[in-house]
Amino acid sequence: MTSTVLVAAFLFAHGLIHLPMWWVSADASAPFDPRHSWAWKRSGTASVVLATATAVLYVVAGAALAAQAGAWSAVAVAAGVTGLVLKAVWFHPWLSFGVLLDAGVVAAAALHWPASLP
Repeated sequence: MTSTVLVAAFLFAHGLIHLPMWWVSADASAPFDPRHSWAWKRSGTASVVLATATAVLYVVAGAALAAQAGAWSAVAVAAGVTGLVLKAVWFHPWLSFGVLLDAGVVAAAALHWPASLP
């Protein structure tokens, strides 16, 4: 039960942190512009849409896990993959920890780890 609560809380928190990162307009004093893509010139709106989709998927995965729904792991994998795409196209070194978290979610959910989760 404790692991379920902790993992669900992590999924919620990791999902929701995507929103202020991409919704807030870049400030000149900010260390980087999360809407700037090395791959696409004009991609600010696309990054916000993908960040929002990532956040929604993570929150749904966390809610599904909290409700003991078996499909939570498939939604968590989708959230992690979406987050990895987001961070790959709009990459900045400051997002490296987020890449590790997303990859960890994909691996853990795909391998059904920890086994105590539904």
